[in-house]
Amino acid sequence: MRPRSEGKSRANLLEKLPGFRFDALTVTGIDNSRAVGRFGDGILEQEVCLFHERTASGDDYMTMLGERVSRAMKERSGMPVVRFADGEYAFYRGSLRCNGLYEQAESAEAIRKAIPAHAEDIRYVAGTGILAPLVFPGNIGPVRRKFPAFWKRAGDDGAAFFLEFLRGHGVLPGGRIYVPFYVVYAYLTSRAFAGAVDGRKVCILNADIDVASCAAWFAALSSRPSLVPVPIPASYVATRWDSMRDEVLRAVPQDVDLCLVGAGVGALRVCADIGRRFSIPALDAGHALNMMNDMEKKSDGARLYTDHR
Repeated sequence: MRPRSEGKSRANLLEKLPGFRFDALTVTGIDNSRAVGRFGDGILEQEVCLFHERTASGDDYMTMLGERVSRAMKERSGMPVVRFADGEYAFYRGSLRCNGLYEQAESAEAIRKAIPAHAEDIRYVAGTGILAPLVFPGNIGPVRRKFPAFWKRAGDDGAAFFLEFLRGHGVLPGGRIYVPFYVVYAYLTSRAFAGAVDGRKVCILNADIDVASCAAWFAALSSRPSLVPVPIPASYVATRWDSMRDEVLRAVPQDVDLCLVGAGVGALRVCADIGRRFSIPALDAGHALNMMNDMEKKSDGARLYTDHR
């Protein structure tokens, strides 16, 4: 039986998101056992996530994402796909807890100054692409007040905060602009994605790029894209992108078909500007890109929805 507070948190969140529900994210052929072995059984609570009423299953989300990526490549239209999870939730709260595996922000003041540009880019993504926040019963609250002058978290409310942050900046998640966080990982590590980019020019923007490993990863899925490496700084892309943008984007070929981006919290800004400047899909690849680079340990081991049987 679910704790009463958890059921109340779900109800409160869904009241603000008409047309959404919580459901189990099942993707055909996915095996999450390695991630469970790495993080323990508790990670399985993230298999229950937010669904839109027009989407019946994880397979439907995979199909929708794949169709939109393929269409954007064919039509040359900007389509950023950006994931949001604990690091982003902390960043938009102004907290240096966003600095986990990677350095995202130098100070709370740097975050404060960066928020308006991030909000503008989120609105751009909502208008042209896909937002993929991690929303599951374990990160929507509740927050319980203990004393009048103090408060204590009885749960993680990062996703609930982020959804309010979106609302405060004029963005309301809907069926067309949302996919669950892990669907992006499942798609990027699938044969469907490898097939979609076979023979295409794909630009990889990341601090570490092993082109030979990436080529071997795609070849194992019978795909041979033309891979173009574009190095970007390992730190502070989220707060310093304006000073990096021109140098980084000058290295991106004009005829590129799709970009894969690894930039932590800064991936939003990079993906948005790629969409604007090159009119192509730009996908926030994160851990999937580390897998392609044969650097899975860089993001602390196996993740859910990245192992296909």
